[in-house]
Amino acid sequence: MRDRTRYLYLAVIAAVLLGILVGFIWPDVGKELKPLGTGFVALIKMVIGPIIFCTIVLGVGSVSQAAKVGKVGGLALGYFIAMSTVALVIGLVVGNVIHPGEGLQITDTARQAAEAEAAKGAESGTTVDFLLGVIPDTLVSALTAGSVLQALLVALLAGFALQAMGAKGAPILRGVEHLQRLVFRILAMIMWVAPVGAFGAIAAVVGSTGIEALKSLAIIMVSFYITCLLFVGVVLGPLLWLVARVNLWSLLRYLGREFLLILSTSSSETALPRLIAKMEHLGVSRAVAGITVPTGYSFNLDGTAIYLTMATLFIATATGSPLELGEQIALLLFMMIASKGAAGVTGAGLATLAGGLQAHRPELVDGVGLIVGIDRFMSEARALTNFAGNAVATVLVGTWTGEFDRERAGQVLAGHAPFDEATLLDEDEPAEPEGGEKELAKV
Repeated sequence: MRDRTRYLYLAVIAAVLLGILVGFIWPDVGKELKPLGTGFVALIKMVIGPIIFCTIVLGVGSVSQAAKVGKVGGLALGYFIAMSTVALVIGLVVGNVIHPGEGLQITDTARQAAEAEAAKGAESGTTVDFLLGVIPDTLVSALTAGSVLQALLVALLAGFALQAMGAKGAPILRGVEHLQRLVFRILAMIMWVAPVGAFGAIAAVVGSTGIEALKSLAIIMVSFYITCLLFVGVVLGPLLWLVARVNLWSLLRYLGREFLLILSTSSSETALPRLIAKMEHLGVSRAVAGITVPTGYSFNLDGTAIYLTMATLFIATATGSPLELGEQIALLLFMMIASKGAAGVTGAGLATLAGGLQAHRPELVDGVGLIVGIDRFMSEARALTNFAGNAVATVLVGTWTGEFDRERAGQVLAGHAPFDEATLLDEDEPAEPEGGEKELAKV
């Protein structure tokens, strides 16, 4: 069967280019198109909760030992903490070498924008609020509230309960499997709206930002993109090869459509359901993919860690208040922890930055206004880096737990086992061959 979705992603590329053109030529029109992008992201978020629930319930419910699930979660969290620390260190080194922010001046408009972001950061709450927020009001609300961690918690509880039920839980597992097929089919249908969403999102960003802001802040933006590329290529690449014997660029090419989706919407959440499906297709077990990917979206924020580091040093230099190394480390560790509570929120990186500065160095908050204009473009690099980090993490955790089929991965990455874009599932029933109905009629 021919893969018709290739035309869909060609349309996404065309829509992105058209959106950039509209944003530059008719900026007011571009701003008005923002609801198109917002609506598409909302459609994707609508199915994230059910997909996480089904995937984890099927993965955990099919595992005979609960300890195996705990091992997966423990390894994943340990790895996330280590990688976030490495990302912070890389951001610190680059920021202290290039000294971004020199020569910029803070305007009244920038101060007002900074005050707004600081207010958002204050609303994100404390660590205790974050932990309590993981608990949903009801079992069902976890699938409708849009919280990845709430859906993860309920799915784990349901999976462990089905484990305890033994054979009596088998009919429920079959029902969840059918529900998963339904939700993935809905997601495949939603993806056909991607060009419209990409067009509206890009046109709005370019229309509201303008080229002047990009010129004046090009140094910090380019430096951030280069740093993210260095982290992915120099840290994640060798680690992936040493542990799993998987080539990073082959993996990234396999996930090319997801990267395009993130680039056009500036939201890594739009690719979360597809990443779970593709990791399973690659050879990672359902339990490992179902636990590692959603958890990584809240705790494995490598791109956000680099962003917080470089943005903090940029603001400190621009305001003429450079930070000592000890101050840099203490402030950034606080921000890294605080960012977990704001995971999944649009503009969470900027709000966390403003909130952290407000709490530790209030005199630096005004500097946040300097990067508000380009934050959307930096948000794309954050999302792409976070996504790449979560893909690599899933393969690594699968390898460490013995739940990764390297032979299967080789076939997939070589193109011998293509991903089913129509169902997003390997186990879906084969399509009816051409002429099948006629043959049946003869019988």
